[in-house]
Amino acid sequence: MIRILLLGCLWLSPVVLSAQLVNIESKRMQTDSLRFALNGDFSLNHTNNDGKQVTQLDMALTTQLKSKDLQKLYFLIGTYRLIDSGAENLQNAWFLHGRFNYKFRKLHWLRFEAFIQGQYNQLLVVEQRNLIGAGLRVKWMDRARFTGYVGTSYLYEVEFSDQAGTTDYNHRNSTYLTVSYAPKSAKFSIANTVYYQPLYQELSDYRILEQFRLDVPLAKWFKVFTAYNYYLDRETPLNTREYTSNLNIGIGISL
Repeated sequence: MIRILLLGCLWLSPVVLSAQLVNIESKRMQTDSLRFALNGDFSLNHTNNDGKQVTQLDMALTTQLKSKDLQKLYFLIGTYRLIDSGAENLQNAWFLHGRFNYKFRKLHWLRFEAFIQGQYNQLLVVEQRNLIGAGLRVKWMDRARFTGYVGTSYLYEVEFSDQAGTTDYNHRNSTYLTVSYAPKSAKFSIANTVYYQPLYQELSDYRILEQFRLDVPLAKWFKVFTAYNYYLDRETPLNTREYTSNLNIGIGISL
């Protein structure tokens, strides 16, 4: 009953579920032959300092569907973050990502991926970014407790900046490296991922995203997690350098 109520709260939340900076690798589901999976993360923090109140809400919903032959995978992520001080929103951000993954039968270590993405964050110089892309993903390490992936993709993106009054159309590369560890006891798992995204026409204009995440399962369907994120935009439309970092602690539900 508790699981049903918690899951119901996630579904009643906005479908567009943290911010413009989302680590796709941390959201992937290693489900082997399981064809359907659903994960939800939710965290809420409320602070009252001498009458000055701040409420932070983070929600994320991830679902995955595999074909009968397990070669094709469809993946959808929605995240939402709101930080409200009562008088104004200190942060309002959403993220949507859909992805298709094809596993080559004879090259079991190689995947083809195509994806589409939309995102918004009122605090960044680039408030909204929409993109479409495709590329390859390689499993370069597959051991009992360690797993590693590397991938590279082409991105075509459209960036909107109200602060700069610009709309940019970019061709960008996205390369990532991820390593995860899960002990035999299964009492926890950790993962670290780094993304590097330069413009093809100007390599000095790049973005970097890194995330370290710790998951501690308390039951088969319930877990607590801690994630640290760092994001750097080397050159914004205002010709400035911009970075953000955050530490997030919350709960997760898996079906």
